[in-house]
Amino acid sequence: MTQRLHLVFGGELIDPSTTTFKNVDDVHVVGIFPDYASAYAAWKSEAQRTVDDAHMRYFIAHLHRLRDEEAPASPTEELGT
Repeated sequence: MTQRLHLVFGGELIDPSTTTFKNVDDVHVVGIFPDYASAYAAWKSEAQRTVDDAHMRYFIAHLHRLRDEEAPASPTEELGT
């Protein structure tokens, strides 16, 4: 069974109408979640906690969409451990 991992992260944006972080070093990584429902719950909690700051924004990244298990490995993956 394929895992459907989701990353929840956020931080202060330079401009609320864009998605450019003010300081990438200050990005808050909430966590990686095994399904969309739990990622959404974490996202909602952080979004509601920072609702009074228009420059704060949280996102859900669908990590499972970044990796195609059927595609050949990239050169960096072939370096091994």
